[in-house]
Amino acid sequence: MDITGEYRIAAPRSAVWAALNDPDVLGRCIPGCKELTQASSDEFAAKVSLKIGPVSATFAGTVRLEDVRAPEGYTLTGQGNGGMAGFAKGRALVTLREEGSETLLSYQAKAEIGGKIASLGGRLIQATSRKLADQFFGAFAAELGAPSPVTDAAEAS
Repeated sequence: MDITGEYRIAAPRSAVWAALNDPDVLGRCIPGCKELTQASSDEFAAKVSLKIGPVSATFAGTVRLEDVRAPEGYTLTGQGNGGMAGFAKGRALVTLREEGSETLLSYQAKAEIGGKIASLGGRLIQATSRKLADQFFGAFAAELGAPSPVTDAAEAS
């Protein structure tokens, strides 16, 4: 499944970059985040509670920063296990581009799921993934200024 989007954030790229690397900011923005700790300079450990259709689970996992190009962006790779509910893993390319006094944040994410949550159906998973991405990036943009989605493209593959 692929998810893409762009957000215009009313803050300079340096401020957006700093926030993208701040576990406190990220923890406040991740939907259902119960805990987010920085395990090393390029890795975070997280516990996130989610409800996808009739399935509720707490996922424990890690997120790693790769191909770091400060302050232009990086690639996030992550995985999480929700016990009986299943697992999720994915990769996202996050890019920051200065546009005047604002920053255009764009992302391209690819996710894989398995277990009970995978049996819920592609449309429900796609809609939930889009909603979670919008909640995260909306909350993140609000941390730095008014959120403003530029595009709203999502497609399953």
